[in-house]
Formats: sequence, structure tokens, C-alpha cells
Amino acid sequence: MTYPYENLENFTLPALINRSIELYAEKDALGWAGQEMMTYTDLNQKIMQIVTTLQENGISKGDKVVLLSQNMPNWAVAYFGITYFGAIVVPVLPDFHKSDVHHILRHSEAKAVFVSDAHLSTIEEDENSNIKFVIKLDTLEIVDELTHTNYISKIKDKISSSSKELSKPDEDDIASLLYTSGTTGHSKGVMLSHKNLVTNALSAFENIDLRSDDVLLSILPLAHTFECTVGLTVPLVHGASINYIDKAPTPSVLLKAFSIVKPTMMISVPLIIEKIYKNKILAKLNSSALTRNLYKIGFFRKQLNKIAGKKLLETFGGRLRFFAIGGAALSKYVETFLYEADFPYVIGYGLTETAPMLSGGSIIQERAKPFSAGKPMYGVELKIVDGEIYAKSPSIMRGYYKNQEETDKVMRDGWFSTGDLGYIDKDGYLFISGRSKNVIIGSGGENIYPEQIEATINQNEVVVDSLMMEIDGKLIARIHLDYEMIDNMFKADNTPDTEVRQKIAELLEEMRVDVNSQISSYSRMVKFIEQIEPFVKTPTKKIKRYLYAE
Repeated sequence: MTYPYENLENFTLPALINRSIELYAEKDALGWAGQEMMTYTDLNQKIMQIVTTLQENGISKGDKVVLLSQNMPNWAVAYFGITYFGAIVVPVLPDFHKSDVHHILRHSEAKAVFVSDAHLSTIEEDENSNIKFVIKLDTLEIVDELTHTNYISKIKDKISSSSKELSKPDEDDIASLLYTSGTTGHSKGVMLSHKNLVTNALSAFENIDLRSDDVLLSILPLAHTFECTVGLTVPLVHGASINYIDKAPTPSVLLKAFSIVKPTMMISVPLIIEKIYKNKILAKLNSSALTRNLYKIGFFRKQLNKIAGKKLLETFGGRLRFFAIGGAALSKYVETFLYEADFPYVIGYGLTETAPMLSGGSIIQERAKPFSAGKPMYGVELKIVDGEIYAKSPSIMRGYYKNQEETDKVMRDGWFSTGDLGYIDKDGYLFISGRSKNVIIGSGGENIYPEQIEATINQNEVVVDSLMMEIDGKLIARIHLDYEMIDNMFKADNTPDTEVRQKIAELLEEMRVDVNSQISSYSRMVKFIEQIEPFVKTPTKKIKRYLYAE
């Protein structure tokens, strides 16, 4: 395959970053939003300082180094520094429970850790790993290997003049070992090679017309392959600049960041844009009886969506031209709004095991069909076998670490079994139905896809999350409500708690009847159960379904 990128020595991360450093030397690369940025030359200097420090402390090609931190510019520095000479980075999602982190430290056989101040205690509490030393990511200080409390040396401000030869990774060498945050409770180590990661990043050229003057606001965890590839590697390939925020991306934090950064590009999961739609767009449209009624009429809905879309773009800073959504299914009602509002969104589909992108929409070619996951990325082949999506591409993982049995289950004659169900239409667009392991078989043998039903339930503005399941042959749904909205609805006049509970029960029943009227008869549910506590989720915000199996 040929990619339109000249002067790329090979498909390795150091070759990729070296090309960008050469082409965009004095351009801004990374930084905190509103603060002085690190140029591509600065990035190169810091990467080489990391390389020197790791090698002088005994890290060699093939050794694993854990990277545990919230987003920050030094995350990218460490990522490229670790992989520059053939060591293997082990990115860990910061929301992982400490027991999961300790398992990763041991299972990966990591020899060193980059960790932010916020997560240092998690590393300190582990006594059974083979970690030789720890580096604080915030300040790039090495922590005493015995006490983990005394900072004994600062990473050098100059590159070592040591005669030790710098190793170079090969394309097929493992670059990253990522532990999945799956909804089944089983975390597996996904081995991604340099070629896997680089070819996936390069394949976006048919989908994104990124320029060196583009500005990205990064809000998803960098330890997630979606953000790491599309939100870090892809922008750097094109000489764009990336801004990070030092707080959780709450609405108030994001609004401030939008005004400062005025991003032209963002990467998001459905949850974020769905919250913006519910709280900002839908709430405004429902604020008067006139707009609420007009919104039910197709022609007027489209006009109102166009007006709201323009205001939404202004909220993002007025310059946004690419908004990628992935990581989970987007609600159809939200996508309808985005499509009719001419919002510059693109939906992508992929998995950690595929580095990650397999398909996506485009802002260069024709606009993707609504509710589709776009067409296969450059170099990707997709096929449907018994309703399941299979993929073949240069970005398919090398396998699961220390788990050949699980690897053999998903790799079949060069094709990767995604575990997702879907179909490809006559125009080549991929449509996702749901996860094969979540499918419920109806009484007449029908396939019922919980994710699709949940998307319908979640359209109600008072619903935060829902989970459909089968219990004793009957379909039910657990519903987690927006209790701030519930309070406004039912507690304004000091309504007794018993009466509030009764009104909530009535509301759930009304919702059940309404949802059942919108879905196939074999998918209809007999009961909606209030889920008072928020659902337990993975670090990528997917409900851990196995915890609620009854």
C-alpha cells in the first residue's frame, strides 16, 4: 500500500515523529491550553532526554515501561520516548482500579513506570512487581526505587554523549501493550506493533484533511487507542498543535477551554456530545410550547436544528471543522440533530485490537450516511460472516500478551473476529447492530440488540443511562434517572418521599409504554426498574454489563 507521505523512512513511531520534527520544527506541537506551547523541536529534545534517561537506568529494547497518568503534554513525550529505541509502552487508563493497575504491573513484567503525582500512591502500594524505578511525569523526576518518596535526580537537560548505541525498532516490533477495559470483566493485553499504529494513523488521509494550522483540544484519555491514534499521532503527522486541559472535562471547564483554544478539531465519545445536546440544545427547544411542538414536525425540526447547529459551533469557539466521534454507539436522535444541523461530525468504528480505526466517515469525500460507521479506512478489508464483522488490515494486533488461546479465538486465516454484529450496504457503508455477546434471542428466535433499544430509551431527557436485559425469559430495563431533573419535577412543593417514589414509578411505566410503541413487538419490555445508583462503568464509560446479569 502507498500512503501520500514523503520522507517516511519506515512504518515505526520514531520514523513518523522524526519526519514531523523535520517538517514542522518551529511550529507549536503540544501544551496546556492557554499556556506556552512546546514546539516540535522542543518535543524532539525532550524525547531524546527520555531516551537517554531510560537507557542509562537499564531499559533496553523490548523492555516494558508503564505510563499511568491523566492527559498532559509530558504523556506524549514519554510515549514517543519509550518507543523511540524499541522499548514497549504500557499505557494504563487513569480510571483503572488500583488492583487492575497492580495486575498490569505484574502481568506486563514492566521494569519502569512513568506516573503523574495524582497516581503515584497507586504505584507505591504495589509490592510485588519488578519495577526498578519510577519517573514522575509532571516534573520528569526519578523517584527513589526503594522508598518511592525521595526524588534523587532530575532528568538531564542535555542528551547524553554516551557511546551506547541507540537501538532502532523494526516495523513488526511491539510498540504498545494495552490492557482492555472490557465490559465482561476480563482485561487482556493487546500487543500492537509499530506498523499497526503507524499505518492506522496514516490511513486517515482519506477521511481528514488535516493541516499544519489545525488546533486540537484533547479531552479523552490518551491511554485509549482512539485518542492516542486519532487525537495524538494523526495531528502530529500533519504538524497540527494539541492543547490539553488540567481538569476533568466538565461543561464549565470545556466552555472555558473552547473560548481559549478555539479548536478546529476534537475527538469525543458519544456521552459528551449527547450531554451537550440534552443540556444545551434539547433543553432550549423544550423551553417553550411553541418550539417543542414545532420540533415534532419534520420541516420545522430541520430548520430549528440548523439554527441550533450554528449556535453550537459558536460554543465550540467558532472554528471547528472536524469532530470525530467513536468508542461507542451514538444515539440516533443526537445524530439526526448533528446531521440536520450540518455539524462537521464524523463517526468512526474500531477496537483496541485494530489500533483502532476500521471504518469512518469523511469530511473530504461524500458525507457518510446517517447512522452508519462510514466506509472501511484505507487499507482495511471488512466482511460479514454469519452477521459478525471480520476485518483484515495492517493495523490488526499481533495478539494477546501471554494468551495464545484467546488470540486463536479471534484470529482466523488472517481475519480478525471483532465480536460486533453489523452489515455492509450496497454502497459500502458499515452499519453496527451491537455486540454478539450481548444479543438476546427472542421467543421466536429473533435477534434483539440491547444497544439499539437502550438508545431509544436514552432519548428521554430524564434518562441518564439504561441497560436492557433478559430475566427468566422476560425483557426488562434498568433505568438510571437524572435526579436533579427529578427533584425539579417532583419536589418543588415539598412533596412527601412516598409520593415522589410513586410518581417515579408512574414515570417509568409511561416511558416503558412509549418506548415499546417505537420498537418491534418481539423486543418489547415488561418492566422498567429504577437504577438508583449510577451504573458501574469501564474507564471508557461503557456499562459493565456482567455486573448486572441476574
